[in-house]
Amino acid sequence: MIFFGGDYNPEQWPPPVWREDVALMRSAGVNLVTVGVFSWSRLQPSPGDFDFGWLDEVLDLLHDNGIGVCLATPTASPPPWFTRAHPDAMPVTRDGVRLTHGSRDTYCVNAPAYQEASQRIAGALAERYGGHPALRLWHVHNEYGTTCYCDHCALGFRRWLSRTYGETGVLNEVWSADFWSQRYGGFDEVLPPRATQYLSNPAHVLDYRRFVSDAMLAHYVAQRDLLRPSGVPVTTNFVLGGWVPVDHARWAREVDVVAVDDYPASLDDHLSERAFVADLARGWAGGEPWILMEHAPGAVREADGVTRVMPPGQASAAASAYLDGGASGVMYFQWRAGRGGAEQWHPAMVPLLSELAPIGEALSTRTPVRVDATRALIYDEQSMWAWQSPHLPTPFVDYTGTARRWHRAMGSPVDVVPVGASLDAYTLVVAPLLHLVSGAEHKALRSYVSDGGTLVLTYGSGLTDEHCRMTPGAFDDLAGVRVVRHRPGERGVWLDEIEPVNAAVVLSAEGRPLVTEHRYGRGLVRYVAADLEDLTRWARS
Repeated sequence: MIFFGGDYNPEQWPPPVWREDVALMRSAGVNLVTVGVFSWSRLQPSPGDFDFGWLDEVLDLLHDNGIGVCLATPTASPPPWFTRAHPDAMPVTRDGVRLTHGSRDTYCVNAPAYQEASQRIAGALAERYGGHPALRLWHVHNEYGTTCYCDHCALGFRRWLSRTYGETGVLNEVWSADFWSQRYGGFDEVLPPRATQYLSNPAHVLDYRRFVSDAMLAHYVAQRDLLRPSGVPVTTNFVLGGWVPVDHARWAREVDVVAVDDYPASLDDHLSERAFVADLARGWAGGEPWILMEHAPGAVREADGVTRVMPPGQASAAASAYLDGGASGVMYFQWRAGRGGAEQWHPAMVPLLSELAPIGEALSTRTPVRVDATRALIYDEQSMWAWQSPHLPTPFVDYTGTARRWHRAMGSPVDVVPVGASLDAYTLVVAPLLHLVSGAEHKALRSYVSDGGTLVLTYGSGLTDEHCRMTPGAFDDLAGVRVVRHRPGERGVWLDEIEPVNAAVVLSAEGRPLVTEHRYGRGLVRYVAADLEDLTRWARS
C-alpha cells in the first residue's frame, strides 16, 4: 500500500467541518492524515491540564471511515504558558538576541525545561493513543532546524567537545587554534560561535553545527523511545535546505522510516528537483521505501517568494517523480487551509480534489517501486555546510545546485548516497564539490576505483579534512594531475588550474585542461576542473 493524504488540522475548525472533511477524504482516496503537529496549546492548555477529548473524537471519526492516522508530538511549537514560564528556553541568535513567542519553532532544544515538557506531552500521547486502531505512524516534532546559541547550548557544546576530543590539546590541534591566538586552556573557555569581530573559525562553526544536529537527534530519540513500545513505527520529517543544521544521513539510522518534506524552488525545474530529492531520500533509507511527508499541492513557491500555480497535469507528474524514486507515501501540506494564521495562503488539497483524487485512486492498488541503480552520486551535507563558510575565496559555489545539475545529467536511475555508503554495487560514482574528505573516505574512494569503478571528481574536491584543515594535492595521485591552484573563475565560480601528470586531457579550452582521465588500478578517474555548462558527456560511464 502507498499512503496518500496530508497534514490535517481539525483543531482549527468546528466539528461539523470534521465530518465534511472525512467524507471528502473518502471520496479522494485519502488513507492517511497527519494530526497534531501544532496542537500543543489545545492538548495541554495549562501546565497541569491535558485535554484529549477533541482528539479522541477526531481519531475515532477517522478510524470509523477507514482513514489511518500519523500522530504527531507537538513539540515544534510550545504554547504561550510554557514560554512565559521558561523564558530561558527561548532560542538566542548568534547576535545574542533572545527571540519571543509568536511563531513556530520557539524553543532551545538544549533547555532542560523544554526537554522535560517535550517528554511529558509525548509520554501522555503514547499512553493514551499507543493502542488506538487508527494509528499507523508516529511523527515526532516537525522539521527539526532551530539553531540556538544560549548558555544551555554553550554547556551542551562543551560536553559534546569533551566527549568528541577528550582533551583540549586535541581540540586545539583539530581547530588550528594557534591561528589568531584562539588556543583554549580548558573546555570551559569555549563558547558557541556567536557574533564576533570578524571571521569565525570555520572548524569551530562546523563542529557547532554537528553538535546542534546531535542535540536535536537526542531530543528526537528521547521521544521515540517513549513511543516505540506501542509497536507502531516512529519517524520525523526531514526538512531540506542550506539553513538546516541536521546531518540527515546520520539521523536516518535512528528513524524507523525515512520521511522528507520537499518544496522545490523552481516551477520550470520542479520535476528534476523532485527526482533528486526522491533519490536522496532513498539513499538515506539505504534503498528501502521512504515517505514524502509534505509537498505543496498544485503550486511551487519560487525563489523570488511568489507562489506560482502548476499547469494541469503537473500534480500527477510531481507524484510520479517521487513514486519512481521509491516513495511509499505521497502526502501534502495541507488538507484544508486555515482561515487565519501565517500559512492561510499556503496551497491546500481541498480546492484541488478534482485533480488530486485521481492520484489517490491510482495509488490504492500500487506498492512502492524498488529501484535498482548501477550509478551513484555522493551528496554530503557536511560538505554543503563547509561551502557556506564566508572565509572562502568566493561565495558563489552552490553545492546543492551543482549536485542537482550532475544528478540531472546522469539520467535515471541514479542513487544519491551519503559519504561512507558502500559503493561496491556501482559502475560509476560522481562526487561533485566534495570539500571535506576524511582519511577513511580517501581510502574508500581509492579502493572503489582500484577495484574497477569509474569515479568522477570535480573542482573544489578534497580541499580539507573533516576539521577544515587544508589538504593540498589530496586527490592528485588518484586523478593523475597536479592541482596548481584553486581560484574563482570569471563568474565567481570555483575552478582548478591543473597540470596533467599521468592523466590524459580529454577536454581543454584556450590551452587550459578542463577534463582529464586517469587509469588507477582497474578503474578510471575523471577530473572535471571547471563548472561546465554541459555535464552529460562526463556524467555517463
